[in-house]
Amino acid sequence: MRDQPPSPQPPQDLQQIGSPEQFAALAHPLRQRLLFVLGHRPATISGLAVQLDAKKGNVAHHLKVLREAGLVHIAETRQVRGGTEHHYQRTARRMVVDEPRADGTAAMFAAVAQELERSPSETCLTLRHLRLSPAKAQELAETLARLVDEAEEDEEEQPMHGVLVTLYQQAAQLGITDGSP
Repeated sequence: MRDQPPSPQPPQDLQQIGSPEQFAALAHPLRQRLLFVLGHRPATISGLAVQLDAKKGNVAHHLKVLREAGLVHIAETRQVRGGTEHHYQRTARRMVVDEPRADGTAAMFAAVAQELERSPSETCLTLRHLRLSPAKAQELAETLARLVDEAEEDEEEQPMHGVLVTLYQQAAQLGITDGSP
């Protein structure tokens, strides 16, 4: 059997997340980390296991869940040593969850925490609470999204960096006044 060409469907630029299968798939930190790694280039189960310091069986299982949810696909297959090697890739460069769910968000934060712990260099983690009008909050969200989207990438041999951006309005807390009359 000859090597197959890359998937006829290149990764989309943007994928909306909304199905129950997708939310379930996003509710595990290893699956989140797999999506982080597969965001730039296809990789094999063995390569992912080494990069994520995980067992190949675990990686294979979680890739199957991601594939069934439509979040990754097989970008290429090759015959190697009597077997077939699959190269997995994310289905989209960016994935947007319009209505995040607690379990998926918790898994993403757990995955980011694992990535921060394994980082070989200084990390930046900042949480700040600001009082903003709805218009200023919208302007800040758009500016942050634009900064991330327009960031120029260096050559492939440069280290990969993760960027997590969130802007949220805190829920009102009972018994605490906000200074309003």
